[in-house]
Amino acid sequence: MSVADRIFIDMCKDILENGTSTEGEKVRPHWEDGTPAYTIKKFGVVNRYDLAEEFPILTLRRTALKSATDEMLWIWQKKSNNIHDLHSHIWDAWADEDGSIGKAYGYQMGVKHWYREGMMDQIDRVIYDLKNNPFSRRIMTNLYVHQDLHEMNLYPCAYSMTFNVTQKKGEDGLTLNAVLNQRSQDVLTANNWNVVQYAVLVHMLAQVCDMRAGELVHVIADAHIYDRHIPIVRELIERPVHEAPTFRLNPEIHDFYEFTRNDVQVDHYVTGEQIVNIPVAI
Repeated sequence: MSVADRIFIDMCKDILENGTSTEGEKVRPHWEDGTPAYTIKKFGVVNRYDLAEEFPILTLRRTALKSATDEMLWIWQKKSNNIHDLHSHIWDAWADEDGSIGKAYGYQMGVKHWYREGMMDQIDRVIYDLKNNPFSRRIMTNLYVHQDLHEMNLYPCAYSMTFNVTQKKGEDGLTLNAVLNQRSQDVLTANNWNVVQYAVLVHMLAQVCDMRAGELVHVIADAHIYDRHIPIVRELIERPVHEAPTFRLNPEIHDFYEFTRNDVQVDHYVTGEQIVNIPVAI
């Protein structure tokens, strides 16, 4: 069993067995038919993935690595807030007639700020510090910008990354670790998708900064399973599991802005049957 499968199964069981229900509460999300979308949730879920040991992609069902990477690069590399720059339709429900999702996600990544070292956006600041001041405790990004929330079509869910570099005893090289903070997560549709995205990001930044990929710590304030997802999750976590695949990142790329979704690959990726037509709360 891959570690990612074990973590996912344990998390889902904990939510289903020990979580609290929002049924009867005034909730914002709803189903396409207008019915309120209630959840079972757990507060403060923390999952740790050692990227040096395994790439954390589920084998219970297939996670679309290239599509997940494409969305991550849409935010972190293209710094876009327009769905026409994506190769998928996962953001269509939150886009306006021009394709914009407002001042959210990639828009915030592209905003430049003055620093002592010059004007940079959040991504360029992270890369600058990882290369020039790697042991800083101030290397982070933040998408939850309060003054712009009213102009965002969806408030950021995964809103902050904090990077931390370590040097293991007896080793010359550096190890890049990161904490992903998420205010809310739809566990069935988004959990492994987000884990895979940010695992890829850590691998990419480690490569361009001449480091090794270390730990990814995922902190979720509100980890929830929607009411209509419960039978799907129960079936999913009872499936057979497989060994984790081997992750490969194009070793020729040393500039973060040159990566594409085609520079990532998993070999020997054996999975269970894909789940189709999952209802999505909006």
